[in-house]
Amino acid sequence: MILLIQRAERFSPNSVGKDKAILDAVAEKLRQRGYEVRMIQEGPGHPELTDMPDMILTMGRLPETLAWLKTFDVRIINSPQGVENCARSRLQTIMERIGTPVPPKEGSDGYWLKRGDAAAQTKDDVVFVADKEQLTARIREMEQRGITDYTVSAHVVGDLVKFYGVVGADFFRCYYPTDDRQTKFGDEERNGEAHHYAFDKDDLQREAERLAMAVGVEVYGGDCIVREDGSYCIIDFNDWPSFSRCRDAAADAIARLRKDEKEN
Repeated sequence: MILLIQRAERFSPNSVGKDKAILDAVAEKLRQRGYEVRMIQEGPGHPELTDMPDMILTMGRLPETLAWLKTFDVRIINSPQGVENCARSRLQTIMERIGTPVPPKEGSDGYWLKRGDAAAQTKDDVVFVADKEQLTARIREMEQRGITDYTVSAHVVGDLVKFYGVVGADFFRCYYPTDDRQTKFGDEERNGEAHHYAFDKDDLQREAERLAMAVGVEVYGGDCIVREDGSYCIIDFNDWPSFSRCRDAAADAIARLRKDEKEN
């Protein structure tokens, strides 16, 4: 039996339906391959499992979910440790350690303040400010909300590119959100219409997969900024996005991570 875990709605701001849709699609792909599938919603407490799963596919992010998953001795995608590493502060440390291209800390085009202890849950968890004076004020507001763990990076001018990948399944896609107007909080508009600057997509895939392996996730997504000269920096990285732009292909790639006698 393969156990699938839905993400708590608080971690799917403006994307509850999209996040459920990708997990539903993966479940269907697995059933078509002959696997028994059970799906549950993460939340307070955990269900009694009469049959222990031999694999778990999870979008869960609640601390209690991750602690529960650590008690299983089966393959888990994404691993609870990897999900924990996607918290912005931990992620930034890993990116700097392995040399991932990242935004500078200082600049003249504004700054991004991001919640560092967990994934963004509201629009106020990721904030653009024009200067250091506004930055100080917004940090104070964040601290008043009880969030004292945060990161700051300079805004980078260029094309915003969203990327999606599945390590081990030869799956990687890139999209320009200003082309299709899909947005979560509207922050994608900050960089304006995409110029479609030329860049090395293969190199971005290598960097993204290197980061995914360092973080400890196999199903991932992220954002990068491509500058006019073709250089880029990764500004965001997360565990198991909704893949709404390429759901069917992504679901097939994720389902193919399950390899055993049924596929030999």
